[in-house]
Amino acid sequence: MKKAFSLKRLSSAFKYAFKGFGKVYKNEDNMKVHVVVAVLVVLCGFLFKVSTLEWVILIFAIGLVIGAEVLNTCIENLVDLVTKDYNKYAENAKDTAAAHTLILSITAAIIGLIVFIPKLIDVIGG
Repeated sequence: MKKAFSLKRLSSAFKYAFKGFGKVYKNEDNMKVHVVVAVLVVLCGFLFKVSTLEWVILIFAIGLVIGAEVLNTCIENLVDLVTKDYNKYAENAKDTAAAHTLILSITAAIIGLIVFIPKLIDVIGG
């Protein structure tokens, strides 16, 4: 049976989600890199006065990369919980989760280049 809506339960869910993000940020160097890059992208967005559509695309890309890093960490932790011994399936799970984050990071970098290179050319050119 589904429980009725509760602000207290909703508040707890957000508390646990932020706690989880904090753990990933604290323990994963890659997350720190993603957050720094995200902050730089946002600052560049303000500096270059990106359009509303560009903001949507940039924020979406940032969210996908950060979300992928959280998911990657989750998968790595679950695999480590199941086995500490070498297992080719455990290795494959970890490697493919990392590949997911890599693919989205490369995609986000390309998006950033598409958005910001023309703006840089405009600034440099005149």
